[in-house]
Amino acid sequence: MKYIISMISALLLLIGFSTKAQETENAPVHTSAWEFTAEKKAPGEYILKFKALIEPGWKLMAASMGDDEPNSRIVFDSLSDTRVKIQALADASAPLKAKEPMLDNMEIKYFENAAEITATVKYNTDSVKDLRGTVNYFILKGEEILPEEVPFTFTADASGNLAGGAGGLKVNEEAAAGLKRPTIDLANPIMKVGGIGNEGESSVWLIFVLGFLGGLVALVTPCVFPMIPLTVSFFTKSAQDRKSGIFNATMYGFFIFLIYVLFSLPFHIAGKADSAIFNNISTNVWLNLAFFVVFVVFALSFFGLFEITLPSGLASKADSKANKNSLVGIFFMALTLVVVSFSCTGPIMGSLLAGAGSAAGGANGAWMLTAGMAGFGIALALPFALFALFPNWLNSLPKSGGWLTSVKVVLGFVEVALAIKFLSNADLVTHWGILHRETFFLIWIIIFGLTTAYLFGLIKFPHDSPVKKLGKVRIFFGILFGAFTLYLIPGITNTKYARIRLMSGFAPPMSYSWYGHSTATEKGAVEPDIINEYEKGLALAKEKNKPVLLDFTGWACVNCRNMEENVWTDPEVHSLIKDNYILISLYTDDRKKLGENDQFLFKSDEGWSKKIVTIGDKYATFQRVNFINQSQPLYVLITPDERLLTLPVAYTPDIQEYSNWLKAGLEGWKKVSNTAQK
Repeated sequence: MKYIISMISALLLLIGFSTKAQETENAPVHTSAWEFTAEKKAPGEYILKFKALIEPGWKLMAASMGDDEPNSRIVFDSLSDTRVKIQALADASAPLKAKEPMLDNMEIKYFENAAEITATVKYNTDSVKDLRGTVNYFILKGEEILPEEVPFTFTADASGNLAGGAGGLKVNEEAAAGLKRPTIDLANPIMKVGGIGNEGESSVWLIFVLGFLGGLVALVTPCVFPMIPLTVSFFTKSAQDRKSGIFNATMYGFFIFLIYVLFSLPFHIAGKADSAIFNNISTNVWLNLAFFVVFVVFALSFFGLFEITLPSGLASKADSKANKNSLVGIFFMALTLVVVSFSCTGPIMGSLLAGAGSAAGGANGAWMLTAGMAGFGIALALPFALFALFPNWLNSLPKSGGWLTSVKVVLGFVEVALAIKFLSNADLVTHWGILHRETFFLIWIIIFGLTTAYLFGLIKFPHDSPVKKLGKVRIFFGILFGAFTLYLIPGITNTKYARIRLMSGFAPPMSYSWYGHSTATEKGAVEPDIINEYEKGLALAKEKNKPVLLDFTGWACVNCRNMEENVWTDPEVHSLIKDNYILISLYTDDRKKLGENDQFLFKSDEGWSKKIVTIGDKYATFQRVNFINQSQPLYVLITPDERLLTLPVAYTPDIQEYSNWLKAGLEGWKKVSNTAQK
């Protein structure tokens, strides 16, 4: 069991680190105080002094340690780095020296109780300006060695003197008050309509079904398919009687299911520690880029360039315990199958992980992942139990052969397509502009066009067996992929057919286009009327005397795109929004930075804190503190003076239900307006 949990610990660390970096103020853990001062040495040249008090028992590594060793360094931010050059970095006093057993008896230089580092810097510019950065250092105690950092700021005055102080973001009460709106009262809407109840249930079942389908696909891969007759035969022949053979095979299938479900356990733990972890998976730039690289690597493996396997020692260890004739032995037989088939099942499980993150935010994402893994495990385990119950069915199974290799190649093309989706997520939240909607469709057309050509034998890979005759199954899937390729072609056009329903939420939005606001967009949706700044939209609502539809959305939010392209385009819904509401769409994953003076550290009444650095940070926190919710989409109807008209709703694909909710908001607005007139 511990092997299953440890296999995804590295990904959890990456997710946890990126989330923690956004949620908490960076502060030294084992130093009780830092002091920053500056001494003018010559015009444009200064000695910056960094003094630290160190907690008892801890050692702070000296600046004189090498670059490839644990050390202390001064790192300026990108703007300050262009202003000054570090001429010398030194320890203000001689450090202590000792052999460190934990570092292979390396001689380390360190400080205890107190330390001072000096940096001599010279300005590259004519004028002396502010400097910002961090002290990056390692601390050591016993068998613990930790990297830490502390921010600093040196402020320049009119005379060219520098005054140092603690850096990082500061608590700004005025800015914090702008996020928490006191008139928004979730307990007392004008109309008791709406509410966030079981909106995620259908998505959980969808993830379960997708997981089940993924498990069925995994069954016909070269890593799993040949194991079915071998394993079932082993249980039925080695058992003392048919009843015990069926029991053993059934337990084998159950343990396969259990092991895959256990994959989701660490995410439940991490979700309790940080409810935004799954939202972070779907919107974090670096995680999406990491998924892009991983899926490309998996695709290359499926194409036969190399084989991806888990460490052989893990498989050997599991296999050695599988010889025991007991439930423990059967469990380890199941674990052995999971380990040795990883090169085929890993990419499919990775898709489930990413799909759970994209489909829901907050703690619900862990349950979605569990649902996906449960579906995957059931599909993979079911044949072992069924064939044990009905061993004659084994005779109907097709023989292993070259068709299994073809399955892997087709999966490789699918993995490339999924990799493009993750690259698109990163592009959307950063606005790089490299994967507009039409570019995305063009790449997918090429990918699935090549898949079609491969299935019809027009192209092949070096390890493929010669295709002497196209089978019916191969022809069927060739036609299927070919039809899908043709279906995608209108996506690159500037016509009314460019809005491809099946790709809603998967491809970039219509507004992220080669053509700008295309003809199809202007005729069908409300994008041109959207305002992306809350205060600006609120001011317009007061000017027009209209209620507000708040749309908490995200560039990488699949369900948001589904709502915009399939619900908002309905004529009645479109008219209700366009004619009666001021639409304010707030992107909670927008990575564009706020102005330097607009960045601050938000501290909530509940004790948590968050750095407000980007537009997404601002509106995600706005959503969290006012509506106690972090998932997207979230729709809220308010008056221009910020009174709640109805209860908020989340993903609502039922057009009539969403339309009725909008109408209820208008009824509430009439009540408010009539009361005001009296």
